[in-house]
Amino acid sequence: MNFVRFQGEVTCVKWDPTGSLLASCSDDITAKIWSMKQEKFVHDLKDHAKEIYTIRWSPTGPGTSNTNHQLLLESASFDSIVKLWDVELGKLLYSLNGHRDPVYSVAFSPNGEYLASGSLDKSMHIWSLKENKIVKTYTASGGIFEVCWNKEVDKIAPCFANNTVCVLDFRM
Repeated sequence: MNFVRFQGEVTCVKWDPTGSLLASCSDDITAKIWSMKQEKFVHDLKDHAKEIYTIRWSPTGPGTSNTNHQLLLESASFDSIVKLWDVELGKLLYSLNGHRDPVYSVAFSPNGEYLASGSLDKSMHIWSLKENKIVKTYTASGGIFEVCWNKEVDKIAPCFANNTVCVLDFRM
């Protein structure tokens, strides 16, 4: 296997649902998509203005129970923006602007219809991926470090910088 040196710290790596693609993100303000078949990166995703903290694959596309939707990659950055990428073309699809501070966590809902984003601005936004807009916002008393959906897509759990975890009811 080949090793690649980055210009900044690599902050996250994640396998796609089929295990044939690997995504990485870095403090060098890029995310990369790697093909295990080609043993190299196939897309260099550059559109953030600051360090990319985390990435997540959608639970959609080939090899998932949501095959009728395309596979997406999201990136969240210290520039306060969440970006959704077309994995096949390596092109930016949408920029989700709604946070005022760095975005530390994102999670696709298990059905691939929603995205939750948590930020140091003490807010968690729930985005509709059909409409590419915020459909709910939860405000907390501390910055949000992680968000996680349950499999029924009716609850979401964030954890906060003020030593708190909670479970929120989510029904549309």
